[in-house]
Order: sequence, then C-alpha cells, then structure tokens
Amino acid sequence: MDLALILWIVLGYLLGSIPFGIVISAALGLGDLRKIGSGNIGATNVLRTGNKKAAAATLLLDGAKGAVAVLLARQFGPEGVAQWAGLAAFIGHCYPVWLKFNGGKGVATYLGVVLALSWPIGLLCCATWLFAALITRISSAAALTAAMSTTVWMFMMARVDLLVMGTILTLLIYWRHRANLKRLKDGTEPKIGQKS
Repeated sequence: MDLALILWIVLGYLLGSIPFGIVISAALGLGDLRKIGSGNIGATNVLRTGNKKAAAATLLLDGAKGAVAVLLARQFGPEGVAQWAGLAAFIGHCYPVWLKFNGGKGVATYLGVVLALSWPIGLLCCATWLFAALITRISSAAALTAAMSTTVWMFMMARVDLLVMGTILTLLIYWRHRANLKRLKDGTEPKIGQKS
C-alpha cells in the first residue's frame, strides 16, 4: 500500500475519532454522555440532555470532520485518496481509539463524507433523512432510510465511481444500527428527543 494513502487514512481516522459530543457535553456541564440516554456519543443522544444547541453543534461538527477529511485529501493528497480518507473518518467516529473503540453510529459523519464527495448527492441524502425523520419521528429510521438511498442517488446521478464507497458506508451504517433495527422491529425505538 502506498505510503501517502496510509498517511491520509491515518489522518482521516484521527479527524473522525474526535468525540465532539463528549467534548461539548462536558464543556457545557451536561454530564458524561456515555451515561446518558443510549450512551451513544452522537447528536441524537446529546439531544436527550435537553440542550438543542449542544445537539446541533455536535451534529455539525461530527459532519464537518468527515467532510474535512475528504476535502483535505482531495486538495493535498494523490488522486483517488479522498474516498479512503472519508471512509477512515467514518470508521474513526464509530471506533475511536480514545474511547476503547466504542464510538457513535456515524450518521452525521457519513453525511459529511457524502456531501464532500458529491454535494448534490449529499443534499439528496440529507433531504431523504429529513423527510424520513418528519414522517417517522425516529432518528434511526431516518438514518437507515438515508443510508439506503445513498447508492440509489449515486446511480441516478451517474456517479458510478462512488458506488463501492457508498455501498460500504451503507452496510456500515446498518451494522452500527443493528440494535436499533431490532428495536424498530419490536416497536420500542424511542422518538426523536425522547429519553431512551
């Protein structure tokens, strides 16, 4: 494997592994996010603290770290490395070394990566998430719907160069949401803003 590719993968992972939800919650005195609600470090669980601004900040920063990894790699790295950097950022969020590889579900970071790889497809995925969230009022259902739509939008927008990465991201999103899938099937998945 090329040394430059390895370096960009490592950089992407390190960017993705920054636990903004924990940092923001601690800075605002909201407590240890891992002991609140679902124990997840993402924006949905930050919202369960009752602080909407903290949740919004977490959402934006978790998305930004995925986008920044892609944009930096595209600007300064060799050709084709941006997708790898984005995938590494997503994995960094889900499995951060600082938290014993117990991170978030990766939805915001996934959206940031897709937006940076192709902003039209990213916007379509965000619109899909919003539509599903408004209909179901369940964050995980919206995330799973948006993830499922990723490869569809890539195919429809003729971005076949992104299909492999889109498929990998979708599969990882579903893997990270396997407990949510069971709760959705059982009808016990909490609504957006509801304490779990």
